[in-house]
This record gives sequence, structure tokens and C-alpha cells, in this order.
Amino acid sequence: MSASITIVGLGSGNPDRLTMGIVKTLQQASEVFIRTKEHPVMSVLDELKVAMQSFDHIYEARDSFPEVYASIADTLLEKAASGDKGSVIVYAVPGHPMVAESTVQILRERCLRDGIELSILGGESFLDEAFIRLGFDPIEGFQLLDASGLNPSFLQPQLHTVIGQVYDSFTASDVKLALMELYPDDYTVVVGHALGVDGQEQIIKVPVYELDRVEGYGNLSLIYVPRSDAEMLRQRTFARLHEIVGILRSPEGCPWDREQTHESLRKNLIEETYEVIETIDEDDPEHMQEELGDLLLQVMLHSQMEEEIGTFNVFDVIQGLNDKLIFRHPHVFGQHKAEDAEDALQNWEQMKAEEKRRKGIQPEQASVLDGIPRDLPALMKAYKLQKKASKVGFDWDQINDVLLKIEEELAELREAVEKGFDPEEQVAELGDLLFAASNAARFLHTDPEEALSRTNRKFIKRFHFIEDKLRSEGKTVEGSTLEEMDEIWQQAKNQV
Repeated sequence: MSASITIVGLGSGNPDRLTMGIVKTLQQASEVFIRTKEHPVMSVLDELKVAMQSFDHIYEARDSFPEVYASIADTLLEKAASGDKGSVIVYAVPGHPMVAESTVQILRERCLRDGIELSILGGESFLDEAFIRLGFDPIEGFQLLDASGLNPSFLQPQLHTVIGQVYDSFTASDVKLALMELYPDDYTVVVGHALGVDGQEQIIKVPVYELDRVEGYGNLSLIYVPRSDAEMLRQRTFARLHEIVGILRSPEGCPWDREQTHESLRKNLIEETYEVIETIDEDDPEHMQEELGDLLLQVMLHSQMEEEIGTFNVFDVIQGLNDKLIFRHPHVFGQHKAEDAEDALQNWEQMKAEEKRRKGIQPEQASVLDGIPRDLPALMKAYKLQKKASKVGFDWDQINDVLLKIEEELAELREAVEKGFDPEEQVAELGDLLFAASNAARFLHTDPEEALSRTNRKFIKRFHFIEDKLRSEGKTVEGSTLEEMDEIWQQAKNQV
């Protein structure tokens, strides 16, 4: 047989709030263990002559909190297993045992599994003092978050938010960075130290950016972010974007948005994509931010249209993307390894093939050229077709072979023009030449679209140079001869 374990809460820090029941349980226990002696009630327990053993030494011996909590649970379970029937081992924790106490959750699971009797006696939680001292009613909407694992996506401005376990300035810094993902740097928040403890309580209002500069963080510290319905904060949330797009498409929304279909917005999606690409080429982050928003709007609108007829919504899109990213990165989220980008790409392709198999598409039934979008720009599509064909050995040995092919196609185009072939034949020969040129880009390890885009940008700059030069001379391009413009073009080649 084994001893039983009773977990008691020591309250938020005010010794006067200890209940008589918890004091008696501590005094009558066979053994008393306390998670940490860093708590204001210790002096009272010493006066009551409660003999206890602390687990503070485990914090110093372990590298992480999960290891500390597991070690504490192991010790208590071993004590209980070797104890006498009828004896009670008491484990005392700060606050309430069921609020932010990982060891308690571990003990609940393992005691049930191992057949060890477990009792839990509540104590005053630090939340009780927080509600009183910070002056808010949790029924208005409230969330409790752990500072050690705070993710910005957890934050909801419409809820009162208490962030507990802010043990030191390093943890406060992590909280600061998470809050600054959503809140302005100068947004006012509250730091509470030892709430309700006479002579130790501190309530400090600071802007978010100063959180890690506040002194006094410890076991009894928290950060409080008051709820807010400020439009400024809602505007930074994905939920608000989803809501706005839904309103725009509603009967009370915008007539133009209501009339749109997937087909009518097709060109908009393409245009917004190219506008984003332009900001990348121009290295313009501010403009890129705006254009990425416009592109995201297209995703939201298409998703909203499907949500209205019940096929899927944008959250299904997000889930599908998350699932795909995790599945196709086994070297990040699984057991595979990737030493470099080439290994990572190989893993990606293998997982894509596995996805097809799971969908019932057998590799031997698929074409090597599958997976290339039908409506890609022609030059980009040519590059991808050649790249896929090269993976199965359908390729030139070296770039000189490609250059010879380009010369061959150029000769055929010249012949088609000089001999007056049918226009369709001339266009076909031009296509062959462009296709061969795209192949050269692959051997040069560059994207032909990027190469041509660079030349386009260069042409624009040089032509603008011609226009500016003529304008400074009181002339226009329309009123200038080809010889005049070509002379300035040669100057531009040396300067632009």
C-alpha cells in the first residue's frame, strides 16, 4: 500500500488569508514538501513550527522548468509509493493549486495512473488579489496567459489579460516583444508585484517598451493589460479583416464587392501579384507592405465567396497551408535531416509525391511535366518545363550545346522572315528561339523572367535618360531623329 498525497495552496502571499483547514492539514501531515520557500507565508509557517522540505535545490540543478516539474513529481510519487497506508504527504504550492501549477497537473495524471490517492485543497489564487487590486471584473472577458510561453496570437485586446509567472526581467522582455506585435510601443500596461501583501505590494503603470526596465520581478509578479475596444487595436487583428470582408460582401455592404465573382476578380489577382513583384524589384518595403495587403485582400475575397456557399472559409485555407508546410518539411517538424537547401528541396519533392499517392495518384500514371500552372507567363512556363524535363535526363550536356541551338533557331527565324514565310510560321520560329533562350538561363542558374525584368528596368532607365536629355535641350522624343536618340542612348549606356 502507499501513502496519499494532498496538495494545498498557500495563497497569493498574505498570511492572513491562509484558511484554518490548510493550516491544520500542514500541521497534521506525515511529511510536508513545499515547491519554493520564496513566498511571504513562510514566516508564519515557521512560527507554527510546520516542518517542511523545499524543492528550491531542484531549480538550481535542472536546466529547464519542465525538467524541474518532472523531478518534483517523481520525488513526491516515490515518497508516496514507499509510504505507509494512512499516512499523508502534503505538497504546498503558492497561490491556488489549480492555477498555473504544472506540477499539480503532472501529479493528477500520474496518481490516477499509479493508483495513488490524491486530494487538492484550494488556496487564494493570485487572481483573486488581481481582480481586487487591479479593479476589473473577469465577467467582462478575461484570459490568463503564461509569460514563459506567450505567443502573440493568444492576445485578444477585447479581453482583460493577466500574464503570470513573470519571474525576471528576461521573461518581462519576452512579454514586451510579444505585446509589441499587437500593441503600440507606448501602450500603457500594469506591472503588479506581491499584490495584497502588506509592505511588498507594488502596482506600476508603464508603457509596453519599458516593461523589462521595471525592477522587482519575482515569483509574485504579473503583468496586466486592460481590455480595450480601441479600433486601433482591432485593426491589427486577422479577425477584424475577416469581419470587414464579410461586411463588404453582405447585403448591407458595397455594391461593387457584392457583384464580384472568382472570374471577375481573376485579373485583379494577377495584377496585385505583379504589383508586389514590382515592390520587390524596387526594394521598397513601405510600398511592399501596402501591395501585400492588396494581394491578401484577393485571397480574403475568394475565400469569402466560398464561405458564403458553404464549401470552405479562409480558416480552412490556413489549416490546409499549415498542414502542407508541416508535412513537406519533415526535416524541421519530423525526423528527417537536411544539411543544405538542396536536401530540403529534395525532401519537399518527396513529400509532394507522397501527397499524390495518398490522393490515389500513382507516380507511374503522372506526367513528369505535371504541376506547372496552365496560365503561367510563357517565359516562366518554358523555364519550368525545361527544368522538369531535365530531371529525367532530357537535357543538353552543356551550355555550349544550348548556345548552338539558339544560333540554329535564330537562323531559322531569319530564313522565315527573309523568304516571306507564312506569318504563323514566323511566329512559330520566334517561339522556338525564345524557348531556346530560356534554356540558356537554366544553365546560367538564373530565372529568365528575372533576367528579362532586369533588362526591362535597364531599358526604362536609359530611355528616361534620353527623354530627360532632350527635354533639357528644349526637345522631345517625338521631334527628334533616330540618330539623335541613338547618340544619347550611347551616352546612357555609360551612365545608367
